[in-house]
Amino acid sequence: MRAIVNTPGGTTPVELREVPEPNPGPNEAVVAVRAFSLNRGELRSFVNNEAGWIPGQDISGVVQRAAANGSGPGEGTRVVALTDEFGWAERAAVPTHRIVPLPDNVSFVQAATLPVAGLTALRCVRLGGALVGRRVLITGAAGGVGTLAVQIAAHSGAHVTAVVGRPERTVALSGLGAQEVVHGIENATGRYSLILESGGGSSLTEAVKRIEPNGTVVVYGNSSAEPSTISFQDFRMAQNARIQSFFYFTSGPEELFASDLALLVSLIANGSLRPVIGIERDWAEIATVAESLRHRQVAGKAVFRTGDL
Repeated sequence: MRAIVNTPGGTTPVELREVPEPNPGPNEAVVAVRAFSLNRGELRSFVNNEAGWIPGQDISGVVQRAAANGSGPGEGTRVVALTDEFGWAERAAVPTHRIVPLPDNVSFVQAATLPVAGLTALRCVRLGGALVGRRVLITGAAGGVGTLAVQIAAHSGAHVTAVVGRPERTVALSGLGAQEVVHGIENATGRYSLILESGGGSSLTEAVKRIEPNGTVVVYGNSSAEPSTISFQDFRMAQNARIQSFFYFTSGPEELFASDLALLVSLIANGSLRPVIGIERDWAEIATVAESLRHRQVAGKAVFRTGDL
């Protein structure tokens, strides 16, 4: 079968090559992959892993072989799944507790946007507790996580302020539920009960200055790769506020991945959640799209098709 493999030091960071078929464990189903998405955080894995390694966490497709132990969906079921790695292939072996069936009105492309970005958005927003009528600030709001988090927070009854790095990114947030869109966190006014922060550097420094007493700043990334300067004095007007780190694979028990993923799927199915797909391409074009994503030229998610959908 074909897969996208890591090629550090090559002319491109990854290439499409022939690889062996997956060897599933008793609790794993083999999924024929129809679509997958590329997360910006995965770009670092291109240089941090050895040659021949197969990346890939967000996949959707059809169960080609059900798990030998009888768990999970049966053969022929349309599904979305979260893998640790090895997902960018024609076929992938996935533990059944990370696989969720898809209703007919949710496409493979839509579903492929959900696992990493969707679970991150959902679980980060939950860290703010009950949000009805409360102010929420989301940095990187035009990105894959941000566009989903804006919608989930707004759906929860929050007053959402979305922060974008470039004025033209405002278009990606049209109709997603943000009451306010600002260019740069320094232009966000007032204080917030919950702040989702992924920029790091000066963005995190400014976020701390805008949290309200007992509020929460959830840090789920550092896209700037810069350190932040934070002082105890920054909390004088935000006493007992906290900074909460977030890592999605360890953000909850393994057995809850499927239920949270199923919730996200149901929100798309009933029209409450709309994935923003900034670019959709054949998987042979991944190296080119990866560079666009690296330089922040993609609003929303980058999704790839492995063949005809």
